[in-house]
Amino acid sequence: MSAELEGVRVLILTSNTGVEHDELLVPRDQLRARGALVTHAAPEKDGVHTFRHDLEPAEIVRPDAALDDVHPDDYDLLVLPGGTVNADKLRIDDSARQLARSLTAAGIPVAAICHGPWLLIDAAVVTGKTLTSYPSLRTDLLNAGASWLDAPVVHDDQQGWTLITSRTPADLPDFIAAITDHMTAQP
Repeated sequence: MSAELEGVRVLILTSNTGVEHDELLVPRDQLRARGALVTHAAPEKDGVHTFRHDLEPAEIVRPDAALDDVHPDDYDLLVLPGGTVNADKLRIDDSARQLARSLTAAGIPVAAICHGPWLLIDAAVVTGKTLTSYPSLRTDLLNAGASWLDAPVVHDDQQGWTLITSRTPADLPDFIAAITDHMTAQP
């Protein structure tokens, strides 16, 4: 186990279904292996149903906390995995939107992959940001006032908070590296 992220408090937020398997488990496990204190929260503390490519059922993962028990002051980074259903459910969840607004207002970095930025659109925090996502979100992001790039990872420090984004599970190595680089560069 590496200690490069020792003491970094990470919140991974998902819904209870439709989560892209690798976009939840790879960051969770790799950030923990680097010493981060990772909490996975979902609206319900019941199992989280993961899928591969939105259609192939994968394992059920038990979250560490219920969303309503999460306090923004307890985290140094928010990670938003994708999965179309997952992101669509989170974007209409009042508690999830409020959490995203609170964290970004406090300057807490956010890392979102695939469909994860949908929550940020509905939380109204992407205006003026530059990011990437699964290609189908491009128009939604542009309509929300963001700039969109087709790149494995995009790092944006504008507006007082950092946003790290990636497109798909194929970009996970770049996504994890960007998160690690950013968090280890913090004072």
